[in-house]
Amino acid sequence: MHIAFQGATGAYSESAALRAWPGCTTEALERFEDVFEAVQAGRVTHGILPIENSVGGSIHRNYDLLLEHELPIVGETELTVVHNLLALPGTPIESIRRVFSHPQALAQTERFVRTLPGVEVVATYDTAGSARLIREGNLRDTAAIASARAAEAFGLEVLRAGIQDFEDNITRFILVSRDPQPLGRPDKTTLAFTLHNAPGALFKALSVFALRDIDLTKLESRPARGKPWEYLFYVDIGVGRDDVRCMRAIGHLTESAQWVRTLGSYQRWTGEPGLVEPLPRAQ
Repeated sequence: MHIAFQGATGAYSESAALRAWPGCTTEALERFEDVFEAVQAGRVTHGILPIENSVGGSIHRNYDLLLEHELPIVGETELTVVHNLLALPGTPIESIRRVFSHPQALAQTERFVRTLPGVEVVATYDTAGSARLIREGNLRDTAAIASARAAEAFGLEVLRAGIQDFEDNITRFILVSRDPQPLGRPDKTTLAFTLHNAPGALFKALSVFALRDIDLTKLESRPARGKPWEYLFYVDIGVGRDDVRCMRAIGHLTESAQWVRTLGSYQRWTGEPGLVEPLPRAQ
């Protein structure tokens, strides 16, 4: 497996891929769009994408990109995220005037960042990329919030470890591929659909799963682009696409929905979310 991820070496997406699929090779790309394009073009076999965080919620851009591309979800994994404050070796924490990181990481460490007096918070495209910016720019008044692996990759020092606001800070990742063959036996399916604007439309749509005792593990609405005040829905259901209950539920759903699309059927993550690195207490 050759897996593309968004970010720089040491990004959490890369750590998730290496942990879930040992022996795979990885390739760093700048944008989520680049990951989809690399998979579509066949330059890599798979792409890994963060889709949801237990603290920050859904990564909406990746939900939108799933609809824009014909790349099915073939697997998922979870990673407990450990954030650290990184800087060039020998940098005292009192000299830090700026903190770089991805907006999600900044949101997940908000309480700690507020303890740093007079610090400017700067959002960047990636956690590990923030560490790279500090190394390449020799920025001695700047820190990054990223993984310990990113610190090692770019020769930075961990000033404070485990600075996330919540210890159970878990990110769920999906794996996409041109090959629709799932990695493992499918027992989870992700769907997207839109409904006609009519009384009880959502109730009727969801009832197709309840009537068949299908567990609805996630439901989210997103604005339908180009159609103001209209919405599309994403759902995760706890059954594989080839299960007769799932097939009948989807068939039933198509009777009332404007359109229905299966984004992937795959094996749900069953392993205990583990740490890529120890979770020490913040000092």
